[in-house]
Amino acid sequence: MQKISLLLIMAFTAITTLKAQTKPGPAEKKLTDSICNCVNQVNVSSIKTTEAANAAIMDCFTKYTSILMEIAEERKIEFTNDDAMSQIGTDIGKNLLKQNCSNFIKLSVISNKQDESAANNTSGSTTGTFKRMENKGFNYIVLLDADSKERTFLWLRQFAGSENLSNRPALYAGKKVKINWKEIEVYLPQAKGYYKVKEITAVDIL
Repeated sequence: MQKISLLLIMAFTAITTLKAQTKPGPAEKKLTDSICNCVNQVNVSSIKTTEAANAAIMDCFTKYTSILMEIAEERKIEFTNDDAMSQIGTDIGKNLLKQNCSNFIKLSVISNKQDESAANNTSGSTTGTFKRMENKGFNYIVLLDADSKERTFLWLRQFAGSENLSNRPALYAGKKVKINWKEIEVYLPQAKGYYKVKEITAVDIL
């Protein structure tokens, strides 16, 4: 379930990062068509919240886990390879957008729209020593703050400074950094519920 949730989020974020990609293989095409047919049966007019939109697409992904395994075999990757499986989710999202899957686009817009109460959303910054990166289905950056306590931040999508961090992570080891973040609510499969986490919006070496 953790991998499926990650694929779902990556599919949603693909709506803002659509790029050219190679022609889908047979299994990938089958999964794209299956998910599109599934979401097109959803009564979108009854869905008003991000959580409901997430759940609608989540249900469709879950129905076709067997095809997801076929894609992994098609690409010769291990199902336990989080990065490779995340890329599959991104590619499926791109495919659905390319073929103008109507309800997927509508659900993606609902999922990504800003909450009407965005003014009350919490955001801020934290300064500390870069300790490590972790991959627990999602990517996290761990800082050690002034009180020697570990602070964890979610790396969910592209942010200011993410390319440098991705290309040369060793440069950040032991360095004092500032992380800008915003608080969001995400579904954590292991905890079986929605929880607030701090999503990274920028990282700077001080």
